Amino acid sequence: MDQDAYRKTYHQMNERFCLFEKCLFAGHAACAQSDRFNLAEREGIHCRSDSAQARCGEFLDLLRHHSRFTLKSSDERDVLSHAQALRLQVGGIRGLDRVLEVREEPVTYVDDIHGLLGRAVQLYDSLDQLPFNEIIQQVAAFKGRHGSRG
Repeated sequence: MDQDAYRKTYHQMNERFCLFEKCLFAGHAACAQSDRFNLAEREGIHCRSDSAQARCGEFLDLLRHHSRFTLKSSDERDVLSHAQALRLQVGGIRGLDRVLEVREEPVTYVDDIHGLLGRAVQLYDSLDQLPFNEIIQQVAAFKGRHGSRG
């Protein structure tokens, strides 16, 4: 299957895709609202709920806005590289978990992104009231995997 045909079929099959797909594929988290599926020899992640996807989108938009300096991105509309997107997703949920659970050290795995965001809304009334200055510290701290080249 060529790449264009794959993308077209993927988007037809997965209209409500998981916004934290990179984070889940990399093994840093799980989500109660996600379902994995296979297409050809690849895997995708589907979100079960419009409202869950919207909440994740709101959190990622706010996170990206507050992480512009950390990501070295002046325009929020720029497409992020895979590494930047992974850093934003993983660092963001680790930072949120650390703030909500009042942890000294961040976790390496978040069990349920949907549940975490739900608790955030319960405690702070809305996602835009979160202490992003604390959350962003984990975005800055996440370095991802450093493979050897050559």
